[in-house]
Amino acid sequence: MELFRNVRLRFGRASLDRRLAKTKRAARYTDLDRVRTMGIVWDAAATKEFPDLQAFHHKMHERGIEVTILGYYDGKELPDQYTAIRYLTCLRRNELNNFYIPVSREAEMFINREFDILIDLNFRNQFSLYCISALSRAAFKVGLMGTDSVSDLMMDIKNPQEIGSYLGHVIHYLEMINSG
Repeated sequence: MELFRNVRLRFGRASLDRRLAKTKRAARYTDLDRVRTMGIVWDAAATKEFPDLQAFHHKMHERGIEVTILGYYDGKELPDQYTAIRYLTCLRRNELNNFYIPVSREAEMFINREFDILIDLNFRNQFSLYCISALSRAAFKVGLMGTDSVSDLMMDIKNPQEIGSYLGHVIHYLEMINSG
């Protein structure tokens, strides 16, 4: 089964590369004080991280920033804590095509939304989340430094185990950047 998975991933990467070749995007950053929308791509299998995401959402809401989170959950049953939350959408396995590329209406809406900032929390390198980050029309993308990174600002943090701390670092560095 693993052999077929790798073949399907290879076809998925080739399909994504063709789609990215047709996409034009120029990074634009504005001061954090002027940011109004923020998207977050997150591996929702890490259920212990969700309280930190909720706290971050609340903190950004207090700053007047609308945060939308798109997660990918590979399990059969979506955890109760993820349901009925307006700012969180979780994609499931049945919302991916045979090559692990998201095909749901929610994924397309997230990709096409022009967020001021996109934060990629895909620490486990889920291909479906990578597709969303790569295709996103966000003005400015932040993520971990890595070989597949499509980020404009790459954070080189070893073992980002606590998501709350990582998000704190992201905000700290975004505040340091002055768009002039």
